Amino acid sequence: MGTETSPAWVDHVAAALERAGHRSGAARQAVVELLGEQDCCLTAQEIFDTLRDRDRAIGIASVYRVLELLSSLALVQRIDVNDSAARYEALHPSGHHHHHLVCDECGQVIAFEDRGLEEAIESLSEQLGCAVESHDVLLHGSCPNCTVPAAA
Repeated sequence: MGTETSPAWVDHVAAALERAGHRSGAARQAVVELLGEQDCCLTAQEIFDTLRDRDRAIGIASVYRVLELLSSLALVQRIDVNDSAARYEALHPSGHHHHHLVCDECGQVIAFEDRGLEEAIESLSEQLGCAVESHDVLLHGSCPNCTVPAAA
């Protein structure tokens, strides 16, 4: 997890919220700043717990409301990694992003980037004659800690 806030993303969110007619609020600002620090996705509960640990007074319902608003404005991406809680992460205006592998054994989420995969998606877009506006690749499998070596 990152520890330094991404000022560009936080400023981008503030401007987008203002353009959409939303006033700033302490709860919203706390969630945005926390998401701006992250390298990967968090659940609403993880956001709530982290803010509580930092002595930020915010209710879990407020966290969900903020995430719902940010999702509706395409400022965060909701990632449904399995049947449990959804995860959320910042959507950067530059389009820079990563994808995820979810360990079906322990639930760990591993972020990854792969230029070859991005090129394959671009090629497929051209082949189909479609404009791919966004995408997210979610792989399921076993993390290194849960992978059982094959019997010799």
